Amino acid sequence: MTDKDRIYLIADITGYPPQISRLLSMMNYARHTTLQAVHGLKAEQLDALIDEDSNSIGALLLHMAAVETAYQAQTFEDRELTEDEMAEWGPALQLGEEGRRAIRGHDLDYYLQRLSDVRNRTLDLFRTVPDEWLEQEEDFWYNKPANYYFMWYHVFEDEINHRGQIRFIRKRIHSAE
Repeated sequence: MTDKDRIYLIADITGYPPQISRLLSMMNYARHTTLQAVHGLKAEQLDALIDEDSNSIGALLLHMAAVETAYQAQTFEDRELTEDEMAEWGPALQLGEEGRRAIRGHDLDYYLQRLSDVRNRTLDLFRTVPDEWLEQEEDFWYNKPANYYFMWYHVFEDEINHRGQIRFIRKRIHSAE
C-alpha cells in the first residue's frame, strides 16, 4: 500500500509517535487536496487577480509555505523569523499589496517545490520530538494560552482556508477565459 493509498487514514506513520502521526495524517490530507486544487495551472493563472484587492493563487501557495516556516521557527526553535527570513517570506506572510507586487512570474513547479521543501523540513523536525511536545503551552493570540498541538492544527487550518480561496479564484479565472 502506498502513501496515497492511505491518504484517508488518520493513523500511525512509521517513524513518528501516535499523536504526531495523527496530526501529520491530517496535514498530509490537507496538502493532498491543495495539490489537487492547483493541478495543471499555468503561470498566468497562478498570477491572476480577480480584483485589485485579491491575492493570487501563487501568493496563497507561497503563504502556506511561509506560515509553516514561521511555525517551525516558533515551535521548534522558540524564535521569531530572522530579518533574512522575513526578507524571503515577508511578502508571502503579509500578502496584500506587498504580496501582489513581489509574488509573480513563477510556474507551478516553483510553488510546489517551495511547499515540498518546507514540508520536508517539518517532517524532519517532527521526528525529533515526542508526543508530549505537542502539549507545550505558551502565550499566543490575544495573550491566551495555546499548545503546540493547536498551533500546528492552525498551520493546516490556514491551508484549508486558503485552498477554498484558491478553488474560488480558479473558478473565476476559468469562467473569464
